[in-house]
Amino acid sequence: MLRALAALGFLLALGMNASADEAGMAALRSGGHVLMIRHGLTTPGAGDPLGFKLEDCKTQRNLIEAGRAESRKLGTLLRTQEIKIERVLSSEWCRCVETAELIGAGTVVREPALNNLYGRPQNRERQLREMRALIAAWKGPGNLLLSTHGANMGALMSINPDTAAGVVLRPAHETSEGFRVVGRISPEG
Repeated sequence: MLRALAALGFLLALGMNASADEAGMAALRSGGHVLMIRHGLTTPGAGDPLGFKLEDCKTQRNLIEAGRAESRKLGTLLRTQEIKIERVLSSEWCRCVETAELIGAGTVVREPALNNLYGRPQNRERQLREMRALIAAWKGPGNLLLSTHGANMGALMSINPDTAAGVVLRPAHETSEGFRVVGRISPEG
């Protein structure tokens, strides 16, 4: 009996994930939403190496070929599903910029509010306010793509998606968060 209940729970969880993906794709098709994604897969590690310089990609953890492939795959999915991306903003970290460029949804504009919070607790409250304001202010008609870091997404929503995957948000300026989560998206659809 317990095994049957566990199996049923597993199947229900799979169904919930599928409907969340469907809800996210439907929201993006309708426009006026925000797609916040985590950068693609990088060289192993957390944070950046000693001597890291924001203006020098060679000093940072960068995408590996698998991260580039999953970023391209997400871009292909968005085009196949006819998702209109009106604006693309990215953390200034090279791995986020490259992820956004490989998605190929438009000109990538660097946005400091999306910069990595990992190891930078002094920036947390300011950047969370700035990210919430960016999301809440989005009106469309197309969608806004934000390329950022898992640490930022965890701090903002308590969600840390896989690499090159993300969360679909509906701007909600009337809420303290500035958004409502409506679904998820991954390179797999």
